[in-house]
Amino acid sequence: MLTPKQYKLLMFINKTIKETGCCPSFDEMKEAISLKSKSGIHALIEALVERNFLRKLPHKARALEVVRMPKLKPSAIIEEEKKKEEALKGGMVEIPLYGKIAAGTPIEAIADQSEQLPVPYEMVASGQYYALKVEGDSMINIGIMDGDTVIIKKSDVARNGDIVVALVDDCEATLKQIKKEGGEVLLIPKNDAYETRRLDARRVKVQGILSSLIRTYH
Repeated sequence: MLTPKQYKLLMFINKTIKETGCCPSFDEMKEAISLKSKSGIHALIEALVERNFLRKLPHKARALEVVRMPKLKPSAIIEEEKKKEEALKGGMVEIPLYGKIAAGTPIEAIADQSEQLPVPYEMVASGQYYALKVEGDSMINIGIMDGDTVIIKKSDVARNGDIVVALVDDCEATLKQIKKEGGEVLLIPKNDAYETRRLDARRVKVQGILSSLIRTYH
């Protein structure tokens, strides 16, 4: 029987290939099963290859093929699914709340999960999500205020006009509208008091796209 991590990775790879026709990246795999290192993903893939669940395709970067699927689920996965079903009965699920994201001057990128946030299931029914607290006022013209909680759908790609969590130089995270022009990326605030940042595209990584917003009135 596969370990829970091996099972989750195999399921994610199979689902991604079916939906997109492409194998997910190592970063996507890390996020999907909550591993911090690519070496951990590599070890899981090697184990799945050795057990004939995956096959590496020659002459293609990061190309994998699902050979077969397991007949049994690990007991830990079964328990996890039971808990999710119980949560869904109440109409709520929990997503990671990572901390603060700047909607003004960029702050140090949020890396570690601090707590869980319960949200209505309908808000996060499709895809993977996390939540961030907004700090700053650079997005107030589109109704994103200091102190709001934004729900972010995980993605490393975005279209022009999307509101994204952008990681700059692997150390600064900010919430801005994105626009791509040639080899550059524009991070556009929605407050006339702030200036648009124009950066080399290689300096910017999309970490997710704004999905919804939660506001608490005191």
